[in-house]
Amino acid sequence: MDELVPFLSREHFGWLGLLLFARGADFYSTWFTSPTLVLEGNPISKSLRWKLAIPLNVAVCVPLAMWPLPAIIVCTLSVLLAARHFHYAWVIRSLGEESYKAWLVERWEHTPIGLFVFCLFAHGLLTAAVGIAVACFSEKRLVPLGIGVGIVAYALAVTVYTLNARWRNRRAARD
Repeated sequence: MDELVPFLSREHFGWLGLLLFARGADFYSTWFTSPTLVLEGNPISKSLRWKLAIPLNVAVCVPLAMWPLPAIIVCTLSVLLAARHFHYAWVIRSLGEESYKAWLVERWEHTPIGLFVFCLFAHGLLTAAVGIAVACFSEKRLVPLGIGVGIVAYALAVTVYTLNARWRNRRAARD
């Protein structure tokens, strides 16, 4: 489970290919949905912009491909994030990034914070429950365990970054 694969071996290139595909799907879906990163929830990615984020991700994928369990987790997280981006892309592209953000902020302002937080946490907990179930029933097999933990990481990332975006917009509205 914690075993490393030899650097530049066939197995390393296999994991690297999967990582680059999954991270590429996340990057492409982000670009497709929000090319100017107006809607990017990850403040680190937003500050790096495209020119730094892409080479940094490739540089991280090369050593990560030597460690299969985290590679599976990152692949699962990345593919689920890409799917989420594409889910909203048609609305965002039809309205435009700025208009969509304004609409979303307006919806947030008209929604009681308790209702918003309850729904966000319910979504996160139910998604994480699926990941926990997959991980618990994996019988410590590498792939299902990694997928289960990746689903939990996805649920956590969506919950934290959505809550952070809501919090930032709420503070900005007060100022």
